[in-house]
Amino acid sequence: MMEVGLVGKPNVGKSTFFNAATRADVEMASYPFTTIDANRGVGYVRTTCPHQELELECDPNNSPCIQGTRMIPVNIIDVAGLVPDAHSGKGLGNKFLDDLRQASTLIHIVDASGSTDEKGEPCKIGEHDPVEDVRFLSREIDHWIKGILEKNWDKVSRRLEVTDGKLEKALFEQLSGLGISEGDVIRALKESELSDRVQDWNGDDLFRLSKNIRRRTKPITIAANKSDMAAQENIQRLKELDYMVQPTSAEFELALRKATETGLIDYVPGNNTFETISERISDEQKVALDKIKEFMKRNDGLGVQQSLEKAVYGLLDMIVVYPVENEHNFTDKEERVLPDAYLLKNGSTAEDLAFEVHSDIGEGFIRAIDARTDRIIGRDHELEDGDIIKIVSK
Repeated sequence: MMEVGLVGKPNVGKSTFFNAATRADVEMASYPFTTIDANRGVGYVRTTCPHQELELECDPNNSPCIQGTRMIPVNIIDVAGLVPDAHSGKGLGNKFLDDLRQASTLIHIVDASGSTDEKGEPCKIGEHDPVEDVRFLSREIDHWIKGILEKNWDKVSRRLEVTDGKLEKALFEQLSGLGISEGDVIRALKESELSDRVQDWNGDDLFRLSKNIRRRTKPITIAANKSDMAAQENIQRLKELDYMVQPTSAEFELALRKATETGLIDYVPGNNTFETISERISDEQKVALDKIKEFMKRNDGLGVQQSLEKAVYGLLDMIVVYPVENEHNFTDKEERVLPDAYLLKNGSTAEDLAFEVHSDIGEGFIRAIDARTDRIIGRDHELEDGDIIKIVSK
């Protein structure tokens, strides 16, 4: 399962966002480094379940279906807050960065209201510029990657000069712990336009390469949190940066999910409205819910679900595919209809799906069948979002 990392300064609402997205109860408080050990949980991204189109009743196994919306699981990690110069070990910097090694994408939780300073300590609303937080965090990650590249760099560059070895392979080996591919390294090298002579590279060259590697392998989307308190000017300035930006209120999202669990309202995460279904709501709760509803209407939702989906579907360009055993009934061996849903990179093949389901199935791949058309497809056939596929394996 892919991993999404939640990053940001202390006290910007990362743990609240994590709790809202996963409904895990982790400590939340208004002081730096509340989160010391990384919190891990499961969140979901939405897609339309095919059962409606097929006029069947689905029986989900790995991905719940709520009122026709399929919820696809993703791992979420909430790491320790980042402070300036974390890459050199300040704060909990080394731990923070190491926890992010396997994350496929990052959601940067930014205090859009400007009510926390650069160290994550509370200040007056509007006193701090949230744009600076975006710049400093990406810079810290770039320096972290550069630090990994610089380890034994003299030895690596001399070896390349003597043996005429492949540069991309040497760089890939240096960065192997980051969960990146050799193809990512090759593309980042091309974008960096560096000298063919590695021995001529300086610190600025390595930093430029690190920046391009980060953009490719740890893409970042911005959750402009505390938007219910933020000046619209702050939101607009964040949107002018070179990132996907989502106005967010993690506190409102968490409140709605709790209200749903206690039977006060009917709310599907990510929707832009909810329905009150209980008469037990107090006047105080009604005022709070009206405030939340007004924010939802203005921003087309509360932003937590949308941030996850911008990261997974937008930045990572993922699609959802449904493997089945029986292509006629759309069932597995236990006769469950559309039991599982898998996230795959757009452009993935039938064989890629087979390996995602199980390595043995991938190695024994013979052919696949498009269940909608009953058409046989080969191992190199590119899948499309919403495909229902039977895999025939040895």
